[in-house]
Amino acid sequence: MNEAQHQMEVSVSVDRTAAVVRVRGEVDLRSSPELREKLLNLLERPLKRVIIDLARVGYIDSSGVGTLVELKRRLDRTDGRVVLVALQPRVRSVFEITRLDHFFAIVDTIDEAHKA
Repeated sequence: MNEAQHQMEVSVSVDRTAAVVRVRGEVDLRSSPELREKLLNLLERPLKRVIIDLARVGYIDSSGVGTLVELKRRLDRTDGRVVLVALQPRVRSVFEITRLDHFFAIVDTIDEAHKA
């Protein structure tokens, strides 16, 4: 893979009570601080749900997982919800091995995430 395929990109769309965060690329020690900043900035809004679309993430390491856990814990304090969407097999296995698939709501589509 070339460097562009490793680069992480994050796009965020927000309505009154929910945010959809689409992540693309690898979430690792180098890129997770940027993801963390964007996710924690969302907490300045009165959101009830943050939907994180990981369909285009082929790799996530412990720093990326830690960022998602931190977001979930903060949202839990305000009765908010984090929903992970469309995990690729390699990414899903990280959540299964760490048993975080029981900690997070994980669904296959954005539509399911809005209903979860």
